[in-house]
Amino acid sequence: MAVIGKKAVKKVSTPKIKRTKLLINNKWVDPVEGGSFKTYNPATGEVIAKVAEASAKDVDLAVKAARKALESGPWARMDAADRGKLMFKLADLIEKNAEELAVLESYNCGKTITDARGDLVGTINTLRYYAGWADKIEGRTVPVRGKFLSYTLRQPVGVIGQIIPWNFPLLMLAWKWGPALACGNTIVLKPAEQTPLTALRVAELAIEAGFPAGVINIVNGFGETAGNALVIHPGVDKIAFTGHVDTAKIIQKKAADTLKRTTFELGGKSPNVVFADCDIDQAVEGAFHAIYFHCGQCCTAGSRLFVEQKIQKEFVERLAAKAKQRKVGDPMDESTQQGPQVSQEQLDKILHYVALGQREGAKLVTGGQRKGAKGYFIEPTIFDGVRDEMAIARDEIFGPVVSVLPFKDMDEVVARANDTFYGLAAGVWTKNLDKAHNYAAAVKAGTVWVNCYHIVDTTTPFGGFKMSGQGRENGEEALDHYTETKTVTVNLA
Repeated sequence: MAVIGKKAVKKVSTPKIKRTKLLINNKWVDPVEGGSFKTYNPATGEVIAKVAEASAKDVDLAVKAARKALESGPWARMDAADRGKLMFKLADLIEKNAEELAVLESYNCGKTITDARGDLVGTINTLRYYAGWADKIEGRTVPVRGKFLSYTLRQPVGVIGQIIPWNFPLLMLAWKWGPALACGNTIVLKPAEQTPLTALRVAELAIEAGFPAGVINIVNGFGETAGNALVIHPGVDKIAFTGHVDTAKIIQKKAADTLKRTTFELGGKSPNVVFADCDIDQAVEGAFHAIYFHCGQCCTAGSRLFVEQKIQKEFVERLAAKAKQRKVGDPMDESTQQGPQVSQEQLDKILHYVALGQREGAKLVTGGQRKGAKGYFIEPTIFDGVRDEMAIARDEIFGPVVSVLPFKDMDEVVARANDTFYGLAAGVWTKNLDKAHNYAAAVKAGTVWVNCYHIVDTTTPFGGFKMSGQGRENGEEALDHYTETKTVTVNLA
C-alpha cells in the first residue's frame, strides 16, 4: 500500500493511458489538422504515447466553447456555492485516483514516485482551498457624497488561457484551475508538450465531477503553435503562464495587441545564504534539499549557495559527502532519491553548463557526469570557488547543479544576493533572529525561507520580484487576478 496524504491507497505498477485527444466542450476530439506528437518516459527515453496536437483552429474552437459556457451555459447561471461543490467533488475524485495519477506523473515527467505522491497532496489541497473560497468572493459598499448607494461587484475576468510547465504538471494545473474556477471563469489549458498526460486524466475526472461543457478545455501542443494561438486570440481575456522568462517576454509583447491581462510565475536564481552561526547540520540538510529536490528542476531551487567563509570548507565537504551518497535511478523505485531530468534537451543543457563552469575556473567538487546510457540521468553536482560573474552563478540551469560562493558579512551578501534580474525566492540559515529578519527584509525576493526551504503552501501568496514574474499565485491574493471589480451607483434622491 502507498500513502497519499493520510490515506492508504492501493499501489499501481504501470500507468494506463486513457486519454490522448483534445478536450473541447466536454468532448474528446481529434485535431482539425490531424497533428500528433510523442510523449516520452524520461527514465528510459522510450515513447509512452502519441498525443493529439492542437493547431490554431483547435484553439479557436476551445475558446468559443469556453466563451459560450461563460456567458450562456449552466456555469454562467450557477450559484457560487455550487461551483465550490463541483470543485470539492473534483478534489475527491483526484484523491480516489491519486495513486494512478502519481504513477502517470512519474512516468511522464521523471519525478520520483514519492515526490509525485507528495504533489498529489498539494493538488488536492489547492482545489479544496479554492473550492472553499467560491462563495466568499465579496464586494463592498462604499460611502459616497450625496444620496447615492455605491457598491462593488467582483466578477469573472472571462476566458482564461493557461499555460503550465513540465516540472510540476499536476500541482501547476491546480494552482491555475483553483482560483480561476472559484471566481467563475472558464479555462483553456495548454499543458507542457513534454508532460500532457496527467492534465488529460484530471480533465476526464472534471467531466465525471459534473463540470458543464466548455468550462474546462485542454489543447495539447507546442508553444509556437497552440500557445501562440491562445495568446493572440481576441476571445481570451487573460493569460496565466508559468515557465521561462524569455517565453514570458514573447507572451507579453503579443498579448499587448489585445490588451490581455497577464500573470507570470517565472524562473529564479535563488540565493541561499548560510551564516557561520547556523545549526550546521540543519543547514547542510536544508541546502541539499534546496538544490536537489526534483533534480533541481524547481524555479525556487537554491542554486546560488552563499556560505560564510568561516565554515565554507567544512560545509562543502559535508554537502559533497551527501551528494555522493544520493541514490539516482528508477523513479518508480521507492528507495530512489533522484530521478531523471525531463528530456534529452534538458540533460544536454545541464551538461553544457557543467563544462562551461569548469572552463570559467570554478572547481568541480563532485558530480557533473551523465549517469547510465539509458534515460536522462545526471549526478548531483557541486561547484566551489564560484565567482558572481560566472555563467553558472547567473543563469538558471534548472538542474541538480549548485554554485558555492563564499562571503564575509551581511552587507556584502545582501548586495551580491540581489545582483540578479531574478527575485523569486531566497533562504537564510542562522540562529540570530535579528540577522534573519534583516536579511529577509533586505533581499529582493517574493518568498524568503528562514532555517527551512521549499516550504510552499496553498494559503500563502507565491510569486516573484523583478523578472521572476508578475502577480501572485496561491492564497487570497490569487483571486484578485481572476476577478474584475465593477462599481454600481444607485440614485436614492
